[in-house]
Amino acid sequence: MSTHPPPHRLSKFPPWFSRWFGFRHSTPPKFPDYIVWLWSFIGAFCGISVIQAVFEQASYFVNREVPPIVASYGASAVLIYGAIDAPLAQPRALIGGHFLGALIGVIITKLFHLLHSEKRFEELVWLAGSLSCATSVVVMQMTATTHPPAGATALLAAVNPEIRKLGWYYLPVILLSSALALGVALITNNIQRRYPVYWHKPAVSIAVAPPVEEQEQEQDRKEEPDAIATPSRANGLNKSETTIANRV
Repeated sequence: MSTHPPPHRLSKFPPWFSRWFGFRHSTPPKFPDYIVWLWSFIGAFCGISVIQAVFEQASYFVNREVPPIVASYGASAVLIYGAIDAPLAQPRALIGGHFLGALIGVIITKLFHLLHSEKRFEELVWLAGSLSCATSVVVMQMTATTHPPAGATALLAAVNPEIRKLGWYYLPVILLSSALALGVALITNNIQRRYPVYWHKPAVSIAVAPPVEEQEQEQDRKEEPDAIATPSRANGLNKSETTIANRV
């Protein structure tokens, strides 16, 4: 029975193409720190600049009064350009986490806007923001899309007046921002490094080794049958020796 995993889908494409989507035929070498720092700086600078350029220069977004950038993408830059091997930095978490955070933030904010007056809403905006952030955390855990900056994406939908004014249009803004950030990450991170580690695989927690005491107890349990059998074998030898001695 073969234990080899099935070939990756990207292995069917030529290396010059598949490398830009994170596929490698062998594990990339560990790079010196200064290489990591250099590409982290270049990636973060380019990623944030591209997002701001799109939303500041395109008249379509300017006319809709879309903010130049959603602040939570500054935190995303730390992950997707600086900690590119972390499960929280993979595309599934980046895109899914931000979208779910925005969706939950808009829904909860819309529900609070059903209050009888705007003044009352302003008095309870802190509650809308808290519920949006807390709910998004749980939903991301349930969907394996945990991305810490997405908590701020949900919070901003409730507490930031500029973003709150966008309403449902906040969702496509978030999707486009995530796509732009991911596109820059695929380019800058794959020139020398490798990104992503995976695309769709859910984040799996790392197994923790049991404490030393439990390991010793387990080892003792494995050795108990031998320890029990030893006296029996010894008694058998003693009986045989006694019989031989009596015959002599």
